[in-house]
Amino acid sequence: MLKTLNLSIAVLRMFTKEKPTWGGRELAMAMNLNHTNLYRILETFEMNGFITKDPVTKKYSLGIALWEMGMNMYDSLNIDQLCIPILEKLQEATGETAIFTVLNGLEALTLLKVEPLNKVKFSVSRGSRTPLYVGASYRSMLAFLSEAQIAEVIDRPLTAYTNNTMTDAQAIRAELQKIRACGYAVSQSEYTNDVMALAMPIFNGDNQVVASVTVSGPIYRFTEQRIDEVLEPLAQAKREIEGIIYRYHLNFN
Repeated sequence: MLKTLNLSIAVLRMFTKEKPTWGGRELAMAMNLNHTNLYRILETFEMNGFITKDPVTKKYSLGIALWEMGMNMYDSLNIDQLCIPILEKLQEATGETAIFTVLNGLEALTLLKVEPLNKVKFSVSRGSRTPLYVGASYRSMLAFLSEAQIAEVIDRPLTAYTNNTMTDAQAIRAELQKIRACGYAVSQSEYTNDVMALAMPIFNGDNQVVASVTVSGPIYRFTEQRIDEVLEPLAQAKREIEGIIYRYHLNFN
């Protein structure tokens, strides 16, 4: 019975974007299967709506039942269950806090955070909103917005959260140019004292910035000398999260 189930799953997997329809004999030959056995599988799938048969061409394609199941799965997607494992891996690789921040209008929203155990942590809470000019997590996104959006954020009096907060529009623009050139942002004690952060922007399938992923920790432990060793696991986390966004067409705005 289990062998038949595995074979049935293999039949379904033959229907791909590149090859969405099959004739019965064509499919049997491609899978090197007995025609009778294959037709029994196809008929069972057809009876349950998993496969449909064109009455004219007699070719098979995936049925509405699979689409319905896919939509149920899509509706139940939880960003936590998709991204937390990636952040956990990033936290373990770096030993520091891993943060997933999303762009929400012209603000940043801290969505997910994974902290190290038995180490000094810093205060950044899930659900908190932050202006885009202050700190690596946020400027890494600001750098890839339009000039009009950037102007709306920084061409105004800006609040200094610490003595190191960048509040000069010209200096921020120069920093944004550096971020675009190297692909990541660095900040020290800008939003929270004695904290260093290294962040990379995350893009959707339309190449629009939608989020950032960050490694952050106390300066005495997370020093500038560690940037090179953190860049690769951070870049890997960025690629994995972007892969999820592409695959599930996630939108955070």
